[in-house]
Amino acid sequence: MPKIDNLEYLEFSNAKSSIKISLQGAHIFDFCVKGKKPLLFLSKTAKFKEGLPIRGGIPICWPWFGKHPTNSSLPNHGFARVSLWKHLLTQELSKDKTKIIMSLQSSPQSLAIWPYAFELILEIIISDILELSLITKNTGTKSFSLSQALHTYLLIEDIKQASIEGLDTKPYYNKLNDTYKNIQKGKLLFTEEVDRVYEECTQTLRLKDKNQDIFIQTQGSKAVVVWSPGEHFADYFSDLSGYKTMLCIESANTLESEITLEPSQSHTLKSILSQKEV
Repeated sequence: MPKIDNLEYLEFSNAKSSIKISLQGAHIFDFCVKGKKPLLFLSKTAKFKEGLPIRGGIPICWPWFGKHPTNSSLPNHGFARVSLWKHLLTQELSKDKTKIIMSLQSSPQSLAIWPYAFELILEIIISDILELSLITKNTGTKSFSLSQALHTYLLIEDIKQASIEGLDTKPYYNKLNDTYKNIQKGKLLFTEEVDRVYEECTQTLRLKDKNQDIFIQTQGSKAVVVWSPGEHFADYFSDLSGYKTMLCIESANTLESEITLEPSQSHTLKSILSQKEV
């Protein structure tokens, strides 16, 4: 199995596209439709080290998004993105479409910091679009609540020329000044740092870049996180280079859309990403 530094990864391709997935975190760090530029941003200084998150691609934030609500010593964005996942299945659905399934289950290590039994499944389908389904199953005897996100870093040409359509009139939480129920007016532009959780988002979003459009659909959630660090904040990350060519648009369940699962219940968070309108 190939490695980058000390992390093993999987690589698949078909007639339409190719993908690379780190076993740590089930982290997709490269996806490319043939004939197009890569869909995902990966920092040139990203660290492929055991126990460290990869800066770029699609980290899985689970079972909490952001800081742990009561214990700041626990990993930011949860433990799923730095845990070792299992590759369960690769299935060729056609010459143009491939399904890959990854799994993470509760363990003595996870139970020590989050005392709930679970199974987490990531189902990936690659073609000329990228479809992700993050399935959480409560396999224990007590209910639990969680927040989560598919923390997608999209590759763009210039953040100052990018915009997002589909958020007009949506309420949002602004992390930068800790204010709730702000209202988006028109399309979202990026002249400075942006860190927001948009609510009531059920329609397709359109990221307009200098020379391309990217379409983002979310299912199993009404929250979308949008993050662009800006020049000042980007300096805080030693593993982030090229912030002007990245924009995070994340399918999420957080704030008012957190999920509670009873024993034997499951929930699916889905994200569909495309460089064409679908």
